Amino acid sequence: MEKYLGIDLGGTNVRVAKVLENGEIIEDIKRPSLAEKGKEAVVSNIIEMLKSIKDYKECQGIGIGVPGPVDTKRNVMTMSSNLPGFAFYNFADTLSDIFKMPVYLDNDANAAGLAEALVGVGKGHSIVYYITHSTGIGGALVIDGKVLSGKNGYAGEIGNLIIDRDRQKYNHLNAGAVETEAGGLAIARIGKEILGDKIQSAKDVIDLAYSGDSKALKIIDDMAYDLAVAMSYIGHVVDPDIFVIGGGITNADDLYFGKLADYYRSLVHDGMKDVLIKKAILKEPGITGAALLTKSRR
Repeated sequence: MEKYLGIDLGGTNVRVAKVLENGEIIEDIKRPSLAEKGKEAVVSNIIEMLKSIKDYKECQGIGIGVPGPVDTKRNVMTMSSNLPGFAFYNFADTLSDIFKMPVYLDNDANAAGLAEALVGVGKGHSIVYYITHSTGIGGALVIDGKVLSGKNGYAGEIGNLIIDRDRQKYNHLNAGAVETEAGGLAIARIGKEILGDKIQSAKDVIDLAYSGDSKALKIIDDMAYDLAVAMSYIGHVVDPDIFVIGGGITNADDLYFGKLADYYRSLVHDGMKDVLIKKAILKEPGITGAALLTKSRR
């Protein structure tokens, strides 16, 4: 069975792992990413971590998941808010030269989506659309085991899709963007507006909904409808076999997945209603998917 090296690089921490092609993690190291010390320090740290992996030379390649859009043709990040100096910095070539193996770079949400498509709940399906439903909302489109990243690395990023143009604008996203209406921060904001200062997070709203609070249940219901609207846009463009939804909000899947599916099916053509909508199952999709970039791209 082939083995791959995966790197999950964030602004705070970096993880390096050796992963089997079936997704099993057989060795894993985590350290601070050293982003505040500059790109050279970050890369030196990663090189040291890779070399500390037992028998790293037997691996077939290195995959890196990063927090930002990636130009997968040039193998570089195009924006790096959490990693100063990494925009258009081709550290993949540096690693390839040192380790004498191919190195592939992609967005961390794309990596997670790839993992779910190849070895998770999406395994065996041709078109998998992965949605991250957490503090914000992101996505990844995986077709026949390959992530479609787009020209500039933004393909699949659904957070800016407008689900209602008459709503208020809150940040850099469009007014009525699905992320600002159905993400975790949105649930907390709306919860505070309706339920008062006792609401400090999305979890507070969810806990009240579980207790049967009618106002909290209405907030969750509205969230499910708004997310379903965005998913219907995706469905009409790519007609996936399956939507896989991961992220912290899905811990409350029993509260809203049924409604989400019903709303989605009410918004699409009859011939599209057989789509599967399932919760992500992998415990470590980010690092697993980063490693499997080699399997996917090679």
